[in-house]
Amino acid sequence: MKILVLNCGSSSLKYQLFDMDGESVLAKGLVERIGIAGSRVKHNKGNADAVVRETDIADHTAAIKIVLDLLLDGSTGVLKSLDELSAVGHRVVHGGEKNDRSVLVSDKVIRDIEECIYLAPLHNPANLMGIRAMQTALPNVPNVAVFDTAFHQTMPPKAYLYGIPYKYYEEDKVRRYSFHGTSHAFVSARAADILGRPIESLRLITCHLGNGSSLAAIQGGRSIDSSLGMGTTPGVLMGTRCGDVDISVVLYLMDKVGNVGKVSDILHKESGLLGISGVSSDLRDVEEAAAKGNVRAELAADILCTSVKKYIASYAAVMGGVDAIVFTAGIGENSDVTRREVTKGLEYMGVKLDAAKNTGLHGKEAIISADDSPVKILVVPTNEELMIARDTERLTK
Repeated sequence: MKILVLNCGSSSLKYQLFDMDGESVLAKGLVERIGIAGSRVKHNKGNADAVVRETDIADHTAAIKIVLDLLLDGSTGVLKSLDELSAVGHRVVHGGEKNDRSVLVSDKVIRDIEECIYLAPLHNPANLMGIRAMQTALPNVPNVAVFDTAFHQTMPPKAYLYGIPYKYYEEDKVRRYSFHGTSHAFVSARAADILGRPIESLRLITCHLGNGSSLAAIQGGRSIDSSLGMGTTPGVLMGTRCGDVDISVVLYLMDKVGNVGKVSDILHKESGLLGISGVSSDLRDVEEAAAKGNVRAELAADILCTSVKKYIASYAAVMGGVDAIVFTAGIGENSDVTRREVTKGLEYMGVKLDAAKNTGLHGKEAIISADDSPVKILVVPTNEELMIARDTERLTK
């Protein structure tokens, strides 16, 4: 069974084609600058070198056609006919409260996604473009929507409600939704497999740390709390996002700047590692600068690690303990320094890192806790595309 996975941004389209017999990636690529001058597509067939083509791409429908042509092409393709394509899975950022699991796309599902546009104005419209473009290109191939928010819909009201007048939840659905749900679901299930224990018996804290970051408390396989909120700025310090901040700071900035859009840019695009360090939003650059004595870069890395540590401790308290801490995504998988600093000082909780196992580990699956550590520490590379493909296969097989 061959499944195409699409992740559509406002001007981009990432794709992977899976053969679910063995879950292998046959081809993958990225279409950039859709509707903008300088459009191009970067396509990989298996392990072959990337093919890059620059061409005008007016919209997502045109981008979809280019992708399908590449998959059929004699030199770049892996399909003899589009009839081999069984289904298409789409990453959709926001499903609101109505969608607590992946679903086959229908007219009702499209209306549900449209109703959530006010909650994800930058993402849901782009996700819908991809769905509609694929429906136009291959009207007889089923589509599946896999929501970033779905996994966290098991959070109880005490975790997702804010302390503001209840009417804003009743009337406008103002609440914590959180994101990266597909990643948290994948790595928590994989961690249970690695540990050889049923996920129903485990208390896990999954740390998705990248340019955008979130942590989740997962008890019995269900998300019961997560650090992101109604939007994507809360929680830990991120690449350009501020993380948790006193609302008084937001009110102060609004009064000082006098422009809501500008304040939004400050909190979303100018803060985080970039704002503190003044060096970069990329932790690799920040760590390099810190190693050379840049005090602000060192401070930025310290704030990041401390904020992650605080969430781990609080989620352990909520769950009455923790069995394993799981690191994933760009920083979680690759920064041994971050993993070391985050877990340092948590020995009182039974968290004991093995320095030798941790040092130099980049992007590989491993248990990095000491053999006698009561709480296991794991690195599990995330694979959201595979998770989308699995859900798509399950719903369309």
